[in-house]
Amino acid sequence: MQAKVVYHMPTSVNDEPSTSIPMALQSLFYKLQHSESSVGTKDLTRSFGWDTHDAFLQHDVHELNRVLCEKLEEKMKRTVVEGAIQHLFEGHHKNYIECINVDYKSTRQESFYDVQLDVKGCHDVYASFDKYVAIEHLDADNKYHAGKYGLQ
Repeated sequence: MQAKVVYHMPTSVNDEPSTSIPMALQSLFYKLQHSESSVGTKDLTRSFGWDTHDAFLQHDVHELNRVLCEKLEEKMKRTVVEGAIQHLFEGHHKNYIECINVDYKSTRQESFYDVQLDVKGCHDVYASFDKYVAIEHLDADNKYHAGKYGLQ
């Protein structure tokens, strides 16, 4: 996330870093830019509504990212940084389906803020991307409904 966007998020003098995600991010970014040593993330963790115990639990990073982006987008509405999260993180991909037994093709574009790569059995991130974009054959229990052609 660009520091400029973080610093332009509206906060008030009454906001506390431990209860306000934007204030916690601003404080963390400032400390990262100006500190000569490591900085803590306790206020940011608390701003998510987590206590010390929650910080040590395994959390779904996809869900955390979604919630964080939603909260930041809400806070940025009607400000100079409205739409910044979407601009920084949104990507698009196309789902393309082509039947092999009938003349049917379907293309659908979808937006995303993160890519969930399967890392199991992959020796590096390139192998994970290859797996992500690999052709998938839809058959058996995983057939596709091709309009007037039914399940294919």
